[in-house]
Amino acid sequence: MADNNSSDAPSVAVLGTGIMGAAMARNLARAGLDVRVWNRTRARAEPLAADGARVTGTPAEAVDGADVVLTMLLDGEAVLQAMRQAADALPSGALWLQTSTVGTEALPSLARFADEHRLRFVDAPVLGTKAPAEKGELTILAAGPQDVRERAEQIFGIVGSRTRWVGGDGASGAASHLKLVVNNWVLTVINGTGESLALARALGVDPRDFLGAVAGGALDMPYLRLKSELILSGNYPPSFTVSAARKDARLILEAARDGGVRMDLAQASAERFRRSEEQGHGEEDGAAAYFASFGG
Repeated sequence: MADNNSSDAPSVAVLGTGIMGAAMARNLARAGLDVRVWNRTRARAEPLAADGARVTGTPAEAVDGADVVLTMLLDGEAVLQAMRQAADALPSGALWLQTSTVGTEALPSLARFADEHRLRFVDAPVLGTKAPAEKGELTILAAGPQDVRERAEQIFGIVGSRTRWVGGDGASGAASHLKLVVNNWVLTVINGTGESLALARALGVDPRDFLGAVAGGALDMPYLRLKSELILSGNYPPSFTVSAARKDARLILEAARDGGVRMDLAQASAERFRRSEEQGHGEEDGAAAYFASFGG
């Protein structure tokens, strides 16, 4: 992890300290940056004080004087609401790294807000869950102008291991569109894993035999192993929750509809997350969509 403890290190306001935002803020603070954090539920931000972050009571307090604003919130509505609360204190010319997964419909409103408040806007959703975020090994999918990329990389180099620049305009949607494509694959694997293990249970097949049958071959993959172990252990500590997965499934379906594409698997995936959430698994890891295979 880079050490940016110098007089020219940027000050960073992190809005949203859930699973991902807390890990990102912690790494930034440990790298020596001046980090201010805000979360709607303040108690979730308080532990970051031990790492040197300043916990604030409002978004406006967090962004006041910040060089960089990093948003990591549930969806576009939550991001826009937080930024509106911060509006009066936003420094003109500040760099806004929008790392939340917001889909396609929310992006124009965020880009307009950036223009209205003279912010330099980078659409930068991230790939990775809790463990990569904690290790500073996220992949950042970024779209933004060439003249802000060096500043952005000061932050991306701490919270992530690589950045893939896919466009020169944050408002274009290039990065957010790519994130939806990747997440569609993620949700497909999560539900494919859960359904396969549910079928194994129904047929009296030892799930370890299934995993052994595909081991080392073209059908094997680390994510299959990771989610399978959660299901087999019966323990679902969240790295990417059922509720967050359901939200992303909705964003994927909205984008597909707008693009005139039929997404049958995505529709079924969204329904599985909905049922699992209804069964009380919303705050558990997305692998708990396994339970959607049982009951009504």
